[in-house]
Amino acid sequence: MFTAFRWLTRIFVGLLALTAFALIIAYFFLSRSLPDYAEDFTLDGISAEVEIVRNNANVPHIFGASDDDVYFALGFAHAQDRLWQMTMLRRTVQGRLSEVFGERTLKIDELMRRYDLYPLASQSFDAQDDATRAALEAYARGVNAWIGEVNAKARGRGAPEFFFFSNEIAAWQPADSLALIKLMALQLSGHLESEVLRARTSLLLPEARLRDILPDAPGTSVTALPDYASLMPSPPPGGFPQRVAQDPLSPFPEAPFTGASNAWAAAPGRSAAGGALLANDPHLGFTAPTLWYLARLEFASGGVIGATIPGIPAVMIGRSEALGWGVTSAYLDDQDVVMERINPDNNQQYASGAGWKEFETRRSIITVKDKDPVTITLRWSDAGPVLPGSHYNLATVTPPGHVAALSWTALSAQDTSMTAALRIMKARSIPEALEAGRLHIAPAQNLMLADSDGIALQLIGVVPNRNPAHETQGRMPATGDKLQNRWAGMQDYSRNLRVMNPSSGLLGNTNNKTTDAPFPDNISATWGDTHRIQRWLTLMKTREVHTRESFIEAQLDTVSPIARAVLPLIGADLWFTGTPSAEGTPEHLRERALQLLAEWNGEMNEHLPEPLIYAAWVRTLQDRLIRDELGPLADAYTHADPVFLERVFRNTDGAASWCDILQSAAIETCTDISRIALDETLLRLSEQYGPQIETWRWGDAHQATHDHPVMGSVPFLRYFVNLRQSTSGGDSTLMRGLTKGTDPDPFLNVHGAGYRGVYDFADPDSSVFITSTGQSGHPLSRHYDDLGVLWRRGEYIPMSLDPELARAAAVGITHLRPR
Repeated sequence: MFTAFRWLTRIFVGLLALTAFALIIAYFFLSRSLPDYAEDFTLDGISAEVEIVRNNANVPHIFGASDDDVYFALGFAHAQDRLWQMTMLRRTVQGRLSEVFGERTLKIDELMRRYDLYPLASQSFDAQDDATRAALEAYARGVNAWIGEVNAKARGRGAPEFFFFSNEIAAWQPADSLALIKLMALQLSGHLESEVLRARTSLLLPEARLRDILPDAPGTSVTALPDYASLMPSPPPGGFPQRVAQDPLSPFPEAPFTGASNAWAAAPGRSAAGGALLANDPHLGFTAPTLWYLARLEFASGGVIGATIPGIPAVMIGRSEALGWGVTSAYLDDQDVVMERINPDNNQQYASGAGWKEFETRRSIITVKDKDPVTITLRWSDAGPVLPGSHYNLATVTPPGHVAALSWTALSAQDTSMTAALRIMKARSIPEALEAGRLHIAPAQNLMLADSDGIALQLIGVVPNRNPAHETQGRMPATGDKLQNRWAGMQDYSRNLRVMNPSSGLLGNTNNKTTDAPFPDNISATWGDTHRIQRWLTLMKTREVHTRESFIEAQLDTVSPIARAVLPLIGADLWFTGTPSAEGTPEHLRERALQLLAEWNGEMNEHLPEPLIYAAWVRTLQDRLIRDELGPLADAYTHADPVFLERVFRNTDGAASWCDILQSAAIETCTDISRIALDETLLRLSEQYGPQIETWRWGDAHQATHDHPVMGSVPFLRYFVNLRQSTSGGDSTLMRGLTKGTDPDPFLNVHGAGYRGVYDFADPDSSVFITSTGQSGHPLSRHYDDLGVLWRRGEYIPMSLDPELARAAAVGITHLRPR
């Protein structure tokens, strides 16, 4: 027995030693791709020495003799820290993910090929001005210089991920950077899905109830739309396609996740220190690493600092000494689905409104790992690319004998958005930046500006010129054989929304409605916010003058205005009306929950149980209200709509009829449904978090999910690459943390402010910024998640243009010298 034990011990120790040895070998190879930030390089492609000073947060400060050399160094730094992310973004927009991931991403590649974004980006290169073309070429040389270093000196293949997947890295091209802007436009556009959802819902509901479940933003002039089925020459098939889980690699976000953001500014007269203030926090889907990368660039015209996107040679949001700029998603209706009628005698033709016309057709071959290549046929009409019915649930609303084509502003081969970005970045005043915005095509953004003289808000991005007689006003698909349903070019930039130096001295946008103009000048009928803007107005009114700290306070505010508005409605007949009940019964649990909610101020604090009860209650309540009317289509309504709930519980235009369950003989009241929903909520939460309601924490359910798009679902590895943190906030707070909305774990925080910045022009170097992960995309780097800890706590790092401050305690200084 002793001998057997001794041998078992030896085997166990041996296995431990082999495991340790394997881990050491793995670490050795994987860590080879960690860059040495103090290493110097002699390279082709630059005219003079360039210095890259990485401060203690690993933010590169780049100093060069020429602007082209600065762009070169930015490309070099991006590639050092985010090479895998850059190549994945490029593969995505090229429709080439399946070369690495096989059949898993075939549908993604197919749809991306149909959009044709990369060829359009390639054609757009010639549309840029000379300075932009030079910047793109210099940036590409910088990226390729680092790729050359990786290949020549065995630097761990450039990133750990290349050990697990294809290690082929094609040279970076100027068109790659242009294509990434189009990819951003895709990720920020959700009107296609909204149109389809409205059409599908209209097939089931009368107009009055459609206005309840898909309400217009309060205050918008409401114009009745025709019934969708009546617009089509033959009834659409309808149906309820099965909901498919979103692939982390998919660039096609569902409607609730197509972009959001906050930006506000105060004129010098409303600032305590006498200088303009600007705050901005754009919201995108969380990933590890975040999409944003902080950098400072020193140009001949002066320094700029802010957030860049790896692969794009520009500070997209940030400040210079003279100007600060931020953006919010404009929610411009920049997409229309056009139902093209096929010639029954020739399926290569469609009814253009002026007779039969040939589709533009070509073939595209998709290479699939470990499978035969797949050939697809791409078709375009005058409206845009023809999309298959298998995407966006288009098959359910496409009438027989038709195909769905998409008109979209980003489908331009003369897209000068990159030129606009570089000109805004180098602008020295608000008028100069406003003029630069004329060249921006897509995605449409609200550009918030501040300089020493004032503040401004400008809608940038081309606006479709729709016919006032458009049958659906662009809110549902329309037939293309009627010319009134097709776009007539684009509106002139001078008609875009512009507000300069308002008398109040304050400007703000939280994706709220920005105009009350009727169609076709209404910009959009679908907005991203109805309540956050009210909370912002409340905070702004509390002070006559504002400071950097008051802007930070607003940016980090976690009070839900929707909770404050909705809870008194849905709980009106439940509070203080029940009889005492025994402990341990559902009635007692309900009493305790209602008592907590009655004393709650609406703060979505991660340490409290009330936010969890509220969020789960309204989610269950909405589902119970709509499930019997919509059936499986209710799954498409993943987030509770406060305007819908207010209409129902105020019985606006008879909306209380939603409370009666159609399949039951009894007539249920809204109080009945509210009570049943609360009891169901508390039962489920008790099963998951235990019976002690006071111990429940919103932060346990509302963890920020910065997951690695590729390795985040791999067993064991996910613990090293995914970043999960308990967070405050919610769907409707200024510190927005949009929940996942679907089971399992519907309250995970999956979409929010990956970047926050506050700029004070009374003392520009006191400006601050932060990102939600870290600068490095390497999981073994200490800079992979270091900024995320500060971000979660609501802290920031200095946003200074002082070169000596950058050098103090720098993690490394790199010199690039010409060969």
